Amino acid sequence: MAETRVALVTGANRGIGLEIARQLARLGIITVIGARDRAKGEAAAEAMRSEGLEPVVVTLDVAEAHSIATAVAETYDLLGRIDILVNNAGILLERSSQGTEGSALTVAADDVRHTFEVNTIGPLRLMQAIVPEMQAQGYGRVVNLSSGMGQLSDMGGGHTAYRLSKTALNALTRTAAADVGAGNVKINAMCPGWVKTDMGGPGATRTVAEGADTALWLATLGDDGPSGGFFRDRKPIAW
Repeated sequence: MAETRVALVTGANRGIGLEIARQLARLGIITVIGARDRAKGEAAAEAMRSEGLEPVVVTLDVAEAHSIATAVAETYDLLGRIDILVNNAGILLERSSQGTEGSALTVAADDVRHTFEVNTIGPLRLMQAIVPEMQAQGYGRVVNLSSGMGQLSDMGGGHTAYRLSKTALNALTRTAAADVGAGNVKINAMCPGWVKTDMGGPGATRTVAEGADTALWLATLGDDGPSGGFFRDRKPIAW
């Protein structure tokens, strides 16, 4: 790259987010670990520093508007720019693998509301805070970590709060990409698949590295790369 890029990765103290942060740093990108718990963020950073990497840590709770504003301002103060935003932080309150948890007929409205705050409203606030600056500098990459559970083309039952939040995140991706229009700010969504993380559980079929790969690709797209798409394994998938 002609200049050093800066990436902010939310929920980067563990799982897919940490792997994305690690791999971006290995590419020479200055990586900012956004973590709700500062101590956990620092522990993740120390693990990366043991590899010779130099991440930055900011306290970031994506469910809180003030926390988002503070973290973004701190990043700009420290590094002067944000070129890449990876909206990785997310929650799944409905845990049943059989899909019986979170039925649309029984799910608590408060669970839906809280899930939306983290999985959809958080990315919206971050994009509103960062994308205009990307437009001003003429470069930006936004990666929204979505899920196949949000695909209308293959929608099933159960996990209503999570499904709704990811479907809405997909809509946000398309809307924002259309609003930004042509140019060198690319906004895309991706599905990591079923990954062995705290959220995915031990029965998941994919490694963290496999789950992170498409996000890394989208975060480092060339100037001719796509925008407004939904991808898995670097290939477009149905909405």
